[in-house]
Amino acid sequence: AGICASDLKCYLGAQVFWGDETREGYCEAPIIPGHEFVAEVVALGPGAEDRHGLKIGDMAVSEQIVPCGECRYCRRGQYWMCMVHDIYGFRKATPGAMAEYVKLPAKSLNYHVPDSVPVHEAVFVEPLACAIHAVQRGEIELDHTVVIAGAGPLGLGMVAAARLKGPKLLIALDLNDERLDVARACGADIGLNPSKTDVVEEVRGLTDGYGCDVYIEVTGHPAAVEQGLQMICKLGTFVEFSVMREPVTTDWTVIGDGKGLNIHGAHLSPNSYPIAIDMLAKGLLPMERIVTHKFPLSEFQKGIDLVAAGDRSIKVTLEP
Repeated sequence: AGICASDLKCYLGAQVFWGDETREGYCEAPIIPGHEFVAEVVALGPGAEDRHGLKIGDMAVSEQIVPCGECRYCRRGQYWMCMVHDIYGFRKATPGAMAEYVKLPAKSLNYHVPDSVPVHEAVFVEPLACAIHAVQRGEIELDHTVVIAGAGPLGLGMVAAARLKGPKLLIALDLNDERLDVARACGADIGLNPSKTDVVEEVRGLTDGYGCDVYIEVTGHPAAVEQGLQMICKLGTFVEFSVMREPVTTDWTVIGDGKGLNIHGAHLSPNSYPIAIDMLAKGLLPMERIVTHKFPLSEFQKGIDLVAAGDRSIKVTLEP
């Protein structure tokens, strides 16, 4: 199981504003965390082999959300916005995978992982699938300049996915130069550090003064939103993926009257798991540089602390 920044928020008891409701906690505690995981199938319920295409001994991943199948969004095929929203490791109905065993409900969406994908790389299927969905929301064209703000696990996945779209120029932003180096290995043409460079002016200079066509925000920091609104060109597409630490305030006039922007949210990873598995099977990401730390489950606190520090790791995994 990988440790996600959202696992950290759950651990710290953060409040979340989600849709039309405000929850006191980020998750329904007490709960076993773990929504990005790969596991060996050791038991199957009646009919599960045919329903999910899995057999005993297979390595499998499960989409982080278990849709109810009955709400308006599920009936429309928009299952990732399910009103019930049972996500592994956050809701009591779906305990997560930071344990020796995890039960996948009958309505879960499961996929076989080929033997050619190492287990510690298959852990990355979930964040990579989320990254793919965010990139799809960006509607990238061949002549676009694309900026991805944040080169953590999700941002690196977005760089790799955006590279497959063939944009004219692909730029990664991060405050950590080592992460920018990994972003270049994932396919970024340029890596820029906002603490060392005026990135807004730099991107404008690279685009004849227009700004980037697509800006994908995945830092989780409010300043990156304002930065993106300044950097993006008129009629550009702004994709917001992050779960913010606090509410973000900005001048919405820029979005409408100023630039006429397309603002797209991206949530979870609909229809993206098979693509993520294929990308990993083809070796399209430098996974040896992305999965930086592996701990036994008994040392979960070390992993949590490492993710909280944020300066010495990219993806941290736990193994029972």
